[in-house]
Amino acid sequence: MGLMAVSESDVRSALARVQDPEIRKPITDLGMVKSIEIGTDGSVDVAIYLTTAGCPMRTEISDRVTKAVADVAGVGEVRVTLDVMSDEQRTELRKSLRGDSTEPVIPFAQPGSLTRVYAVASGKGGVGKSSVTVNLAAALAARGLSVGVLDADIYGHSIPRMLGTSAKPTQVERMIMPPVAHDVKMISIAQFTEGNTPVVWRGPMLHRALQQFLADVFWGDLDVLLLDLPPGTGDVAISVAQLIPNAEILVVTTPQQAAAEVAERAGSIALQTRQRIAGVVENMSWLELPDGTRMDVFGTGGGQAVAERLTRAVGATVPLLGQIPLDPAIREAGDAGIPIVLGSPDSPPAVAMKEIADKLAVRKRGLAGMSLGIDTTRHL
Repeated sequence: MGLMAVSESDVRSALARVQDPEIRKPITDLGMVKSIEIGTDGSVDVAIYLTTAGCPMRTEISDRVTKAVADVAGVGEVRVTLDVMSDEQRTELRKSLRGDSTEPVIPFAQPGSLTRVYAVASGKGGVGKSSVTVNLAAALAARGLSVGVLDADIYGHSIPRMLGTSAKPTQVERMIMPPVAHDVKMISIAQFTEGNTPVVWRGPMLHRALQQFLADVFWGDLDVLLLDLPPGTGDVAISVAQLIPNAEILVVTTPQQAAAEVAERAGSIALQTRQRIAGVVENMSWLELPDGTRMDVFGTGGGQAVAERLTRAVGATVPLLGQIPLDPAIREAGDAGIPIVLGSPDSPPAVAMKEIADKLAVRKRGLAGMSLGIDTTRHL
């Protein structure tokens, strides 16, 4: 029995199933396939263009190509060679992904953007805002949604550690490709600093960094983008409101009344920026003791109080989306870089976070809390 003849179209359709790990689109669509040569013995030589010479994914791309071509009936040995795109090819790639505009635009701020943007805010630090952000992101991604996290906590960045990656973004022309961990795309200032160097910046620089993270990063078609804001009501919260006016605020608090009052202030910014408040998350709600009783380490009722007071203030229902129990496993999971919703999905905190993620995933866009473009701030 003779060898089955392998056609170039068979090989090409196999390559169409290979996605670039960073851009998440087929390499055939991205102009990354340089050439395909088929030998008489069924061996196949494939040359692939990498977007950049120092592409961190070169081995992964090479492995994916080899595996896809080897699966084609009749193929013998597969040899993959890697080349690098010219400047012209990179420009073409950017135009095909981004359009031809010279000035980068923020896709999430465009009319008709279907991405739901949640800015995770808290009045004070230490309430577990970043833990909530990464777990909600991982839970939403596990549901099959396309999710991105922007670590906008420029001074207190901790998202890369909590998602367990030290990968650096790659740059293709003026586009920044965000690393992916646990199926979540993410960008953080931590990826641009050496070691644990502090970022010493003033307001205007923060605004510019945020703008770049929103416009120059190639996020692709996201269902949900979560922004981990720094605590308080400062520059970054104001910049987010200016750059993505349709971002909804997710307020994180602990049950403690003092924390609740501060969280309420963070939520109240939405009144001035005319943003919608998606809801309140109460973290560290109680500690479950070995005998099954609950110890209210930080008191009770803070989350409910914030939700009620914000509901009155904005004149639209602000729900308490969930209460997450205090559990050392959350901290351990964050330090290990595996969010608890993935590492211990049946634990009480993971169940609570997944329920909150479910509510955010199915939320309908109503008119309640939507900006009607009426300036409600008083002018003196």
